[in-house]
Amino acid sequence: MELCFNQGLALGYKNESQRVRAMSEDWIANNIGCPCCGYHKLNHYENNRPVADFYCENCGETFELKSKSGPLGRKIVDGAYKTAIERITSNTNPSLFVLQYNEYSVVNLEIIPKYFFTPNIIEARKPLAESARRHGWQGCNIIFGDIPEQGRIPIIKDKELIEQEKVVNEFEKTTMLKVNDISKRGWLFDILKCVNSIRKDEFTLNDMYKFEEKLKKIHPDNNNVKPKIRQQLQLLRDKGYIEFIGNGIYRKIS
Repeated sequence: MELCFNQGLALGYKNESQRVRAMSEDWIANNIGCPCCGYHKLNHYENNRPVADFYCENCGETFELKSKSGPLGRKIVDGAYKTAIERITSNTNPSLFVLQYNEYSVVNLEIIPKYFFTPNIIEARKPLAESARRHGWQGCNIIFGDIPEQGRIPIIKDKELIEQEKVVNEFEKTTMLKVNDISKRGWLFDILKCVNSIRKDEFTLNDMYKFEEKLKKIHPDNNNVKPKIRQQLQLLRDKGYIEFIGNGIYRKIS
């Protein structure tokens, strides 16, 4: 697979972000199949479509693309804050391709299924000043680092293409974590992130209770955090991500 962008497409654009957008979208359209169903190609929507950048004509899944030069870090710049929140809370948001490039060549590419997005990972930026042409407009960042690792499926890793069958299988596996209710989705993924942060395969209920104060800050309206932790651990067990051994001990399932 050719990892380099077609730099000829950048001609005529004065803005670097526009150049990168043209080149990266062309690269996806010519090189990447659907990570959801495995169909061999994705179709590109017309320019400036507010909902998504690509769609699969086979399964109907839609995708947005965000590209970044250099290390991805914890945050990715997104568009309007209000629009982002409305899309997530209405369950109309597309799945997200996150592409890292260096010198116009792809280094890493991940797909984040749409049901991994919660309002907590959308960070509002400061509104534009009154002196700005679009004064009052408020953008946002995607807190990429707060997405559970199970929701960041590699397609290209360190310039190496992952077998498409494996990508599709990983995408399919994540559907077990799909929760349409936004508030319930937030709790499930917050508990999953706590489980991920425990650096051992087996852990106890007391290990999870150590996250109580952190979870209270994220969910200040909930006064029964410990019962909520137990409830969400049961959900993760039912969804096949952990197993209950007994006596307050759990084991991660890889």
